[in-house]
Amino acid sequence: MAAFEGDIWDWDRATFVALNNAGESASFLDGTMLAISGTALWIPLYLFLIYLLFKHKGLNGMLVGLAWVVVLILICDQGSVHLFKDVFERLRPCHEPLLEGQVRLVKSHCGGQFGFVSSHATNTFGLAVFVGTLLKREVRWLLPALLIWAAIVSYSRIWLGVHYPLDLLGGAVLGTTVARLLLIAARRPGSVLAAREV
Repeated sequence: MAAFEGDIWDWDRATFVALNNAGESASFLDGTMLAISGTALWIPLYLFLIYLLFKHKGLNGMLVGLAWVVVLILICDQGSVHLFKDVFERLRPCHEPLLEGQVRLVKSHCGGQFGFVSSHATNTFGLAVFVGTLLKREVRWLLPALLIWAAIVSYSRIWLGVHYPLDLLGGAVLGTTVARLLLIAARRPGSVLAAREV
């Protein structure tokens, strides 16, 4: 288990407590944050992204793009757990003895024991960067819009009391890195997803 001691980790815990407890004055948003952190709310978004892939890349491009997205999510999701959570073993704030009595836990349960890095942040930022970059030439607003979406989903994890800010930042960096590496392979010359010159 890594030692999470020092100024940066103290700042992380203090920032988490401040942001998490800020929800006390806006508890009417708890249900919204739970939905944002879930999957069902975003099904229309995922269908819209599939439509955009079909519209701008054609049927073959859409199918190949979706296959790469499956690979992306598998790597992001499993990598965030087995290469980070199980290695660094940083307790989630809702499991952290140092923060006992200071965490506003919105959900009925805390979740897994470890939280670094956030799988939600890894998956959403990975998806945002991958699809947003694939369609950057055709839909210029999509990448920034998806990055805002990923940031909102990530922030909901602090609100719910299950992740620190640095868990989310680490997940964002991991997801972005995986997406960038897979984009190199997905857009190699000759591929149906290859970047086209303007």
